[in-house]
Amino acid sequence: MKDKIVIYIHGKGGTADECRQFAPLFADCDVTGLDYKTFTPWETKREINEAVTELKKEYEKVILIANSIGAFFSMNAGIDGMLCEAYFISPIVDMEKLILGMMDYARVTEEELKEKRTVKTPFGEDLSYEYLCYVREHPVKWNVKTHIAYGEHDSFTDIAAVTEFADKHGADLSVMKGGEHWFHTEEQMEFLFEWIRKSRRRNDD
Repeated sequence: MKDKIVIYIHGKGGTADECRQFAPLFADCDVTGLDYKTFTPWETKREINEAVTELKKEYEKVILIANSIGAFFSMNAGIDGMLCEAYFISPIVDMEKLILGMMDYARVTEEELKEKRTVKTPFGEDLSYEYLCYVREHPVKWNVKTHIAYGEHDSFTDIAAVTEFADKHGADLSVMKGGEHWFHTEEQMEFLFEWIRKSRRRNDD
């Protein structure tokens, strides 16, 4: 059996190829990414769980890196028992709060959403009553050593929500001043890479 592998779960609009940027930071591990094909938590749950289950057959240790909604999908997939640790980048930690915020912004009431089942919004996101119900009926259960990188100006998850999640799950939280939800500038990527380096050094101490 091989020693360690990193699996990267991308966010919306991302790709599995993004895993390559993290490979130099995990020189002692194999690194792979998952291009999941479904976009609801009840569907991605199966895809992600199956992928990690297969990796666990081949590797002694599996490390997760998950970005944005990829973190939410991963937490919903029931894989924490197969992981040795996780790195979350701008994670969606309270999906219900995010959906309710989008409903409020689009001026869609819960009664209207329940009646129509799906509502298209001016900002391009479809609101789904089935999705909202699923999130409420399946609260996050997560029990693995987790490191979180978060941008101060994240527009999807507020600092209170990510801090509450970190406290509840014993995760260490690193906040980039001036950072955004999408880490993409040279300065932001260097923060991200240094965050991983520091987290890995702490693990070795």
